[in-house]
Amino acid sequence: MNVYDVLTERGFIEQATHPEEIRELLGKEKVTFYIGYDPTADSITIGHMLTVMAMIHLQRAGHVPIALMGGGTGMIGDPTDKMESRQMMSVEEIERNVRGIRAQFEKFLDFSDGRAIMANNADWLMHMNYVQTLREVCVHFSVNKMLTADAFRTRMERQAGLSLFELNYMVLQAYDFLELNRRYGCTMQMGGRDQWSNIIAGVDLIRRIEQKDAYGLTFALLTRADGEKMGKSLGGAIYLDPNRTSPYELFQYFRNTDDRDVEKYLKIFTFLPIDEIERIVSGDINEAKKVLAHSITSLIHGEQAAREAQDAAAALFGGGGDNAAMPITELEPPELDGMSLPALLARTGLAPSISEARRLIAQGGITLSGEKADDPAKLITAGDFKDGELIIRKGKKTFHKVKLT
Repeated sequence: MNVYDVLTERGFIEQATHPEEIRELLGKEKVTFYIGYDPTADSITIGHMLTVMAMIHLQRAGHVPIALMGGGTGMIGDPTDKMESRQMMSVEEIERNVRGIRAQFEKFLDFSDGRAIMANNADWLMHMNYVQTLREVCVHFSVNKMLTADAFRTRMERQAGLSLFELNYMVLQAYDFLELNRRYGCTMQMGGRDQWSNIIAGVDLIRRIEQKDAYGLTFALLTRADGEKMGKSLGGAIYLDPNRTSPYELFQYFRNTDDRDVEKYLKIFTFLPIDEIERIVSGDINEAKKVLAHSITSLIHGEQAAREAQDAAAALFGGGGDNAAMPITELEPPELDGMSLPALLARTGLAPSISEARRLIAQGGITLSGEKADDPAKLITAGDFKDGELIIRKGKKTFHKVKLT
């Protein structure tokens, strides 16, 4: 089966510059393609996994993915879908984030013998000659046309302002495509739907300068049935780094998927055959959610972590098992002296600050060992612990164990 049809059937593809040509190309040639990743954190999120899964499908079909780290474009920051300018990161922050993301990709793609390529656009963008770039690259861009792009037009309509600094992001991303075409014979760029204008700019630049065919393809933006962007929780983004989002939290996020989203997520985040997915979702929907949660946790963190997360969930919800996979904060008894509940929430990472912790408590979002906590002034004592353990639940999905040592 043509991999283009596989991606279409599983709900990945939203639009393509030349659908029939791309399908034919993917069916008869080895295609080198790329997807770029903005290093705004030292870990990608579960939302990025849609593009990672697409890369895996394409690599399995014999094509060559390039995972492009935005070490250079990160110096500006992608203005797409942003109502105000991003805060600039330091070079050290960007380099640290790139290292973290690179390590994650090595878990999903086979980089041996040229089967996949890891690149960083800092290698060429940080050494560009400004005047030469204006003459050779910028001359091919129309500012009028650039301002029709959704990302820029929205900013202008809301009078939020758009700096020349940010306007150059599209130019640099287009230049990335040109550089990858020259270095590796890359002929296709893929990305999220919000990258369509940037992708089109790169396709056009290659055709103008190199007189070569180039192609672009975007993936559907994953949203939940309630309309919210997929991959967000009460505590923020769902990261692939287990130190940011534990395997247990990841498991619980998917275990609590809305019934209406289960089939869609099984098609995107697993490699189960379509007919098997249809069989699973036609039965007990809760069992289907367990399959989904176990599959994605196993893919990202390994089979053992997935089993431990499933056991922890079973222990909490009456199924028995081992709750060792639950995130744990250990405290010595003297540390409890005068410690407030908001301070404990901040200490465990369940809240980013004491003030945010107070807000969570006031909104009824915190439960201590099954009892609703509604007093932001509450002091934590040894009496709150059972057998030296206190289980804190935030919202409906996030659990954390505090253990006295």
